[in-house]
Amino acid sequence: MEIKWRLTLINTVILVLTLVGVGQTQTTQPESQGKHLEERIKDLEQRLNYLEKKVAPGTLSRQEVAAEIEQRLAKLEGKYDKIYGPDSFRAYWQDGLTFETEDKSFRLKLGGRIQNDWAWFCDKEDAFGDLEDGTEFRRARLSLEGIIYDNVEFKGEYDFAGGEAQFKDVFIGLKHLPVIGNLRVGHFKEPFSLEEITSDNYSTFMERGLPNVFAPSYNTGGMIYNSAFDDRMTWAVGVFRDTDKFGNGSGDGDYSYTGRLTWLPWYADEGRKLVHVGLGYTHRSPNDKQVQFKQRPEAHLAPVFVDTGTFEANRVDSLGPELALVYGPFSIQSEYIQTWVDAINASDPSFHGGYVQSSYFLTGESRPYKKSAGCFDRVRPKKNFAWKGERGPGALELAGRYSWLDLDDAAVDGGTLQDFTLGLNWYLNPNTRIMWNYIHADAEDQGDADIFGMRLQIDF
Repeated sequence: MEIKWRLTLINTVILVLTLVGVGQTQTTQPESQGKHLEERIKDLEQRLNYLEKKVAPGTLSRQEVAAEIEQRLAKLEGKYDKIYGPDSFRAYWQDGLTFETEDKSFRLKLGGRIQNDWAWFCDKEDAFGDLEDGTEFRRARLSLEGIIYDNVEFKGEYDFAGGEAQFKDVFIGLKHLPVIGNLRVGHFKEPFSLEEITSDNYSTFMERGLPNVFAPSYNTGGMIYNSAFDDRMTWAVGVFRDTDKFGNGSGDGDYSYTGRLTWLPWYADEGRKLVHVGLGYTHRSPNDKQVQFKQRPEAHLAPVFVDTGTFEANRVDSLGPELALVYGPFSIQSEYIQTWVDAINASDPSFHGGYVQSSYFLTGESRPYKKSAGCFDRVRPKKNFAWKGERGPGALELAGRYSWLDLDDAAVDGGTLQDFTLGLNWYLNPNTRIMWNYIHADAEDQGDADIFGMRLQIDF
């Protein structure tokens, strides 16, 4: 009877510990299960040897053995909860390295991007001086972003491309607030322009269109924003100060007010068919009453082609309507921005610009759209590029754009520029792409130039 009781007890212990081990193993990632099972088997063997010694005749009573088992299991369960419980982080890859708790109330993501640009110039008339071929790291960023306690968001993103760490997205926010939805304070993009709000990781061309000179981009301030009607509508409004590359700015009363509203009147086939309309407005009080608009053609390695120079003004107002259509692999997008300047001791000039662009995916993909932000998102090839295993071509996109900018009005002679751009994008996978752009830039009364650009990009 004693031997039979010992065998039954030992088998029961093995079964209980094994079940705990299996439950623990299932919470780990598949690639680590083999190693984890080996460690658990060794652990179970050690515990089994220990219990066999404890239940030897005359060593412990049945009650003492049961208490010992309960104590051991309690320690094991406590260790399990600490390592694999709902408050612990699991690591996984989703367009970047992400750490997340089971209930998703805590989330951390490491991110970054590298964009290496090359440019070749042809200026037959030498209208713009000596245009030299060149290369640069257009962007080289690292970031950490996340959510803590389900309702506090943060992000710290820094760009090292210029040789020093410049602020990009550096902010703190509160989510799920009553009525207003979300609040964000820090250094981030003001809500203006579809092309500006869409990340340069996902832009169709290497550079944004000429009228982007009127988009305020990154500044320091506070913004409330939300979406409604199943994310068919988004809105955002904020108060900002014009700041330097480290998010700093000063001046009495030099505040700017910016807002944006978007709507999807048509959204079908999970976003493969949609119509986007939007409107942005910004009212700006320039620092030190100084205003200047200058722009280069759609190649960052090119010099400035048009420039108003610096002049005094009390305020600047810009209005920008947006329109976009996606129909399967085909898309078209357009914006127009009108800017009015309240000049000091001079006539009030107004400037304007716009663009129309279109693209087509030869491999059948569609431009993804992020409903909650009212902008375009990451392209995911149907088959990633690979030359062994399951071979695939990646995604190929052809694109064309016409854009113009007029900085001539009243007493300001800033110049007029128009660009014709052709692009080919090869998305090797969701995180890697190669871009080729040809730009024909025509500056009125100055001349024209032909530019060929290439970008190698990875982001995560």
